[in-house]
Amino acid sequence: MKKNNIYLKRAIIFVLAIILSYSSTTLYILPYKNASRAVSYYYGSKGKIITDTQTKLKAWGYYTGSVDGVYGYNTYKAVRKFQSKNKLKVDGVIGDRTLAALGINVGSKTSSSSKKYTNNQDVMLLARLINGEARGEPYEGQVAVGAVVLNRTRNSKFPNTVAGVIYQPGAFTAIVDGQINAQIKQSSINAARDALNGWDPSGGAIYYFNPDKATSAWIWSRPLIKIIGKHRFCN
Repeated sequence: MKKNNIYLKRAIIFVLAIILSYSSTTLYILPYKNASRAVSYYYGSKGKIITDTQTKLKAWGYYTGSVDGVYGYNTYKAVRKFQSKNKLKVDGVIGDRTLAALGINVGSKTSSSSKKYTNNQDVMLLARLINGEARGEPYEGQVAVGAVVLNRTRNSKFPNTVAGVIYQPGAFTAIVDGQINAQIKQSSINAARDALNGWDPSGGAIYYFNPDKATSAWIWSRPLIKIIGKHRFCN
């Protein structure tokens, strides 16, 4: 009987040792396993993700080089500037957090439009601004108005949040005349989501105006990027 108890205790100890060894090994290896799944792009990388990155950074004013899909020195400087502006780790490496901030989904062929934006407060506030400023405009023009707001958040001349840009004193007519509170249309919500997910039909503009209503001579001095509907988009 005593021998049976000794064998049983040894068996239990052996099993516990195996479990403990497996758990320790798993805890040690798991961080490296997860790290190996992360996708990063850096100096010398090539391909579509670099092209998408250059396209976005160029549209937002961070990058001035050619969109060639090659991560060179100018791209490196632009990435670091973008990271600094967006309070990311400034290392020039296009990792998960930087890709997310850029609105690029590496798991899809369509990068920016496939990313789901989850901050409902920003979606609805931007949608109300678009609704007040551009309802009745072509859908592309509605998205472009939203993109202007987002472009401003990335520009040091303006506040760095959606709410800060929208409520900056005198920035938008819809705030002054109360049109931001008009009954919202679904197209405005869709346009806000598209803008937040990275679509920028404005070409990187930080200003727009309706020439039939503009009373400021200064706004006419801004370099024109493109015209969509009744709005002129400029820098």
